[in-house]
Order: sequence, then structure tokens, then C-alpha cells
Amino acid sequence: MRLSVTFKMLVLTVVGFCCLHKHSTAQNIPVPNKQQLAWQQAELGVLISYDLHVLDTSKYVQNENRITPIANYNVFNPPNLNVEQWVLAAKTAGAKFAIFTVSHETGFSFYQSDVNPYCMKALKWKDGKGDLVQEFVDACRKHDILPGLFVGIRWNSFFGTYDFKVNGTGEIQKKRQAYYNKMVEGMVTELCTRYGKLFEIWFDGGGSSPDRGGADVLPIVKKYQPDCLFYHNTQLAEARWGGSETGIVNYPCWSTFAYPYIGAGESAPKEIGANDFALLKTGDPNGKYFMPTMADLPLRGAIGGHQWFWELADEKHIFSVNHLIDVYKKSVGRNATLIIGLTPDNIGLMPQPDIDTLAAFNKAVNELFGNPIASLKTSGKKMELEVPKGKKASYVILGEDLQFGQRVRSFQIQVKQKGSWQTAFQGSSIGNKFIYQFPTESAFNRVRLIINEAVEKPLISKFELY
Repeated sequence: MRLSVTFKMLVLTVVGFCCLHKHSTAQNIPVPNKQQLAWQQAELGVLISYDLHVLDTSKYVQNENRITPIANYNVFNPPNLNVEQWVLAAKTAGAKFAIFTVSHETGFSFYQSDVNPYCMKALKWKDGKGDLVQEFVDACRKHDILPGLFVGIRWNSFFGTYDFKVNGTGEIQKKRQAYYNKMVEGMVTELCTRYGKLFEIWFDGGGSSPDRGGADVLPIVKKYQPDCLFYHNTQLAEARWGGSETGIVNYPCWSTFAYPYIGAGESAPKEIGANDFALLKTGDPNGKYFMPTMADLPLRGAIGGHQWFWELADEKHIFSVNHLIDVYKKSVGRNATLIIGLTPDNIGLMPQPDIDTLAAFNKAVNELFGNPIASLKTSGKKMELEVPKGKKASYVILGEDLQFGQRVRSFQIQVKQKGSWQTAFQGSSIGNKFIYQFPTESAFNRVRLIINEAVEKPLISKFELY
């Protein structure tokens, strides 16, 4: 894929937003803005996916869903819909934030839009007065969950939009594209001004940009929701995708990146897409932009499934608690923020087997990492912890104070066995949280952390044994 001159110039568009995205110390270490720091420190969130096709109980086929309008949008008539129950499921999981799909690939919007006629005003359900976005943000604030919104504008089967482009040719296409872009901008304005402070706005597949013929969404979000994490368009990404939907990220996983944007799949710049998106998966320790990593997976993704949306008799695809714990260690424990996909069913409730799994997962996380047996906070390059008598250390957790940037470049975890120090692990990235599991057969009475290399003074916020 040839990188166009136009795309090379996109970075210039972002200059006006640099103070919101590229923060540096005197030695030019990228540091997060406050929404990036809050998002990474949250560590765990959920994406609640809902769309009209859930109600018709047909199997979700993405390629078909993107191009085939729903035959009857009044299929939306869930008898037991309870948005608060969805948010309580997120609370059960231990999530700090939740994101709701305002719109997805059908194009239907789950709120009272004045600019998009394909919304809840058109329904017979609740006499056209329903507003799931309002119910969602109200429930989030009631239960101390930070609310975010997922806005799908890249595909819209109702308006005939595919990869941001409205179908057609000639003048009719140009006029319909202009209408669609204006509608999208109006929707984003509505969502940013009607529902209070938002934690994140997630544009599905990105949000394009005006120079590429797309809607101009970035200035709207920055004007009305300056403290909201923007994810993402071809001008700016305040977080980046970790490269798969398995919930697992590579190690090392850095919180910095070489570009202020990440592209979107096949439309990514060649430097980002090269080698199966290697740069996207690892980040760049020398990158100029702070950009923490998202690790995402659907809860119903086991045994070959990949279910972001509810389907009949699909409980067999719910991941086991053991698998979710492994994912947690390889996402949160590798400096990423984990987002688990949840989906209500056709009667409007989060299924009980999903809730039970989330509760067991949260319990397991707390049992493993709720109470350290030893801890130390210091800013030095060498520190030690003693394993309390009668205890055995199974894990060590490290963390940096990321408000001052990710500084550590090389470190060792050592254990003292029979009077001598042995290196158990040698690593590079620490970031917000790094989890290392000791071999089950190992026995030792002291643990030592040695910072071999850092950019400026290392600021360790966590050194804990579990």
C-alpha cells in the first residue's frame, strides 16, 4: 500500500490538538493527558453491544449485516429490557467503565436523535419515546461506572454506507455523502451535549476525516467533551488497538507510539500495517506520542466462537474463568486496558450465565491480587522485598507512575535462593502494571527488582508480592 502525500500531511492537522495528546517532560518523555491516564489506570471496562438483529434472533454475519438493511426495525420490542441490569453486570465484573453501542452496522441509533430519522423515535416500542443512551448513562452514574459511547459510522446498511462512503455515483452520490456526513456530525454533537460527561467515545473502525471525504468529528468531541478519551480517526487516536480480539497483547507492550493516529485495518499507513501490524501490537518505546493499548475480546468467544452479539443457544461460547484470568494477566498484566464484550439477549436482559461468569472472574482476580503479602513504593533503581514467614510468593506486580511517562527500558526480577540471587525474569516494559508469575516449584525468601536502564529517574509506584 503506497502512503499518499495527503496522508503524510495529516499529522499537520493534529498540531492543534497536540497539547491534548502529546505531553512531554523537559527531556521529551511523552506523558498522558488526564483522560489517557484515567483510561489506563481503570484497567478493566466492558463494551455492551446491542443492535436490531439481536431481536430477530438470526445468526449475526458481519459481511451481510453491513450491507443488508433490517427488514422491519419494529422487531425491536424486548419485553424485559433493563439497562440498569446491564450496567450492574459490568459492576459485577469489576469494571470501572462501560461503553454502549449507540449505533452499529445496521445504522440504527438507540436514542432520540433530531438529525437521524433511523432512531428510537421511529419505533412503536414505548410510543417512540425510548432512549437507551439516557438510561445507560443514568445507570452508570448511579452505580459509579464511568459511561462511554460506541458510535458506528463506518458502515450503515440503512443509509447504504460502506467504509464511510455512501453508495452511488455522480452528483447523487456527492449530495447523499454530504447529507450523511452532516448527519453524523449532528449525531456526535447530540451525543456530546445531551448526556453529561463521557469517559470515552469509540468510533467503530475509526471516524475517517474531512480530507478523506468523511465527517469532521474530532473538533466536535474536543469542543464539547475535552476530557473524554477519543478513539479514533485518521487524525488522532488517544488509545490504540492491541492487534487482535483475543484480549491478549504482546510483550513488550509500550504506552507510546510513533504516530498520533493508528489508521483502521486495511487503511492504516504502511509503517503501521507492516509485518502483520507489529508496531500496533508492541508500540514504540521511543515514540513521540503517549498512546495506551486496548486489549478487547467478547465474553462469548470460546471454542471458535466470536460473538459480540447475543445469539440463541450460545452459552457454550462463554469463556471459562480460568481463561479470563489468563487473559487478565496477559493484558492488564502487560500494560494494557482490558475491555470485555457483553451482549444483552433478545428479551432485553444480560443472560445469567454471563453474569455468573463475570462474578466468578472478579472474585478470582480479587483472590489473586486483592491483598499483597508484601509491598514497597520507591523511586530507586534497586529494591528488595522479604517474603513473610509462612507465606509463598506466587506473583510479583510492578507499576510505574505513568503521569510522568513510561521510563523503564530494562529490568530484572531476582529471587534469593539458598543465600544467592538468581534472575527469575528479565524484561523491558513495565508501564501501568506488569504481572510476573513465579514457577510453581520455586522457593525463595526475598525478591529483588533491579532497574538496569531508564529514561530519566524511574518512578516505581508498585512493587508487590502476592
